[in-house]
Amino acid sequence: MPRIPVAPFLLFALLAVLVVPFTAHARTAVLFDQGHGQKFLIERGGDLDLSRLARTFRDTGNAVSTSSTPLTDNLLKEVDVLIISGAFRSFTAGEIEAVSRFVERGGAVCIMLHIAPPLSGLLDRFGVYYSNGVINEVENTIDNDSINFRVTRLEKHPLFRGVRQFSLYGVWAVQSARPDVRVIARTSPSAWIDLNGNGTYDRGDARQQFAVAVAGEVGKGRFVVFGDDAVFQNRFLTGENLTLARNLAAWLAGGRPAPDKPAR
Repeated sequence: MPRIPVAPFLLFALLAVLVVPFTAHARTAVLFDQGHGQKFLIERGGDLDLSRLARTFRDTGNAVSTSSTPLTDNLLKEVDVLIISGAFRSFTAGEIEAVSRFVERGGAVCIMLHIAPPLSGLLDRFGVYYSNGVINEVENTIDNDSINFRVTRLEKHPLFRGVRQFSLYGVWAVQSARPDVRVIARTSPSAWIDLNGNGTYDRGDARQQFAVAVAGEVGKGRFVVFGDDAVFQNRFLTGENLTLARNLAAWLAGGRPAPDKPAR
């Protein structure tokens, strides 16, 4: 009886054992925080929900999950990317420390504001501060509404590959004096914030060029802050906002190129 060669089969089995864990580990773990009073969720398909954003992350090869529990070191140790969008409840001191350590050891964070005050402590930890009102723009407005407008003043950044402009719908100004945090998108110099709340521009209001997105690095990690959460909501995730979302997924995952996919 001829002997059956076993070496090729053993080699194949060994390769399978080695390759499978590596492939699984290579998937980026993306966590959407839903534990701070968020009203717009990835599981729902409403106009203002984030199901299309979550699908965009999955389409670029990421493993997406959510959490409604406090952010801790133990929770974040298995995570590569943390998304915080539309928080309505403040973060505790312990959560802020855990997120800070997460970024320092190589994690990536994206923060998007619906109302700014709940993010105050966390943004302060990253050296980012925000305006006390939303921006009114005079250029590139959408449907003649000054708080809804297209941003065209973009810095060279991987997030804006193939993006000439993107749309915002009620955005807070964000800024930082730290040299490791840079402005990547701005309004026109004629934009203004209604400081006295009378609904029109007058001498008591602030008129200048405002930052609407900033990005920076902490330790081994990176973060980006958008002054608006509508930018990636289902209703508005089309055209160049969708291209921006694909670039965001790639950049947060470490710069892997985002494959082109048709709009849905």
